[in-house]
Amino acid sequence: MKFFLTGITGLLGNNIARQLSARGDEVVAIVRGKTNAEVLDGIQVKTAVGDLNCQQVIEEAIASCDAVIHSAAIIHLGWTRMEESMNVNRDGTAVIADAALMCSKRMVHVGTVNTLALATGGIPSNEDTVITTSNAQVPCAYVASKRASVDVVMSRVAKGLDAVIVHPGFMLGPYDWKPSSGRMMLELGRGFKPVWPVGGCSVCDVRDVAAGVIAALDHGVRGRHYVLAGENLTYKALWSEMATRMGKAKPMVPIGPMIRFLASGFGDLSAKITGKETDINSAAIKMSSQFHWHSSDRARAELGYVNRDVHQTLDDAAAWIKSHFM
Repeated sequence: MKFFLTGITGLLGNNIARQLSARGDEVVAIVRGKTNAEVLDGIQVKTAVGDLNCQQVIEEAIASCDAVIHSAAIIHLGWTRMEESMNVNRDGTAVIADAALMCSKRMVHVGTVNTLALATGGIPSNEDTVITTSNAQVPCAYVASKRASVDVVMSRVAKGLDAVIVHPGFMLGPYDWKPSSGRMMLELGRGFKPVWPVGGCSVCDVRDVAAGVIAALDHGVRGRHYVLAGENLTYKALWSEMATRMGKAKPMVPIGPMIRFLASGFGDLSAKITGKETDINSAAIKMSSQFHWHSSDRARAELGYVNRDVHQTLDDAAAWIKSHFM
């Protein structure tokens, strides 16, 4: 079969492309320009040059394929870049979904657990957990634009689009070329970090998520949502495991409320003055203080989704980061 794929240079998209190619499928990927040959090495791929707003290029590519996987997105955990995030994550998704609907192609849209409810009282949320004021996500550029992208897909499902939506957790693993999620491990490897965030996340192996995306394409129910998460860990546990693998001492104390308050204020003020928002801002800091724990029971039951041992994931992710960026 032939699959149209967005985001092939990203962590998840690259792993999806490799798994499709390994099983004998052909990938047609849209790329913005010349791509490093190493990124596509080992993948049976044909590239189309353009971005997510190149309607004609996308329509022609999708028409030539059997199905669509949309994994590309801008990830910015902050208050700025909202317009850019909406342009890519919402409007780009609309172009993809409209083309898939016009060409009668099945589609998997990659959302994120950041559009779902947070864990409450230590209980992981799932696809059906009602979002309230107490478990809502921070409405930053990434969260708002990805939620809008899901709304776009569901509006096309109502018009007849055969689409499934998957929501990955915090992915780690090989082929993180930029890096994306691996930045956390990379920063821990660059120097001792004495403090840890007080929240937690659901750590999953990108290779397992890629397999889950393909399973959703093959077996997912039209219009249905599937969480593809993993081991629900505190950041204390995660950062300790990461630091050890990167040859650094474990963090010693949690980030207290006063430090969070001061860092949030400084980050937001700096963004207003310089016009450039860094990873230290009130949205990112608040998100790191929340428990992004989720249940993948539906995906396990309906898609056969499985997670390898999280220690193997951390080992492989650390090896990748060390060999490519340190």
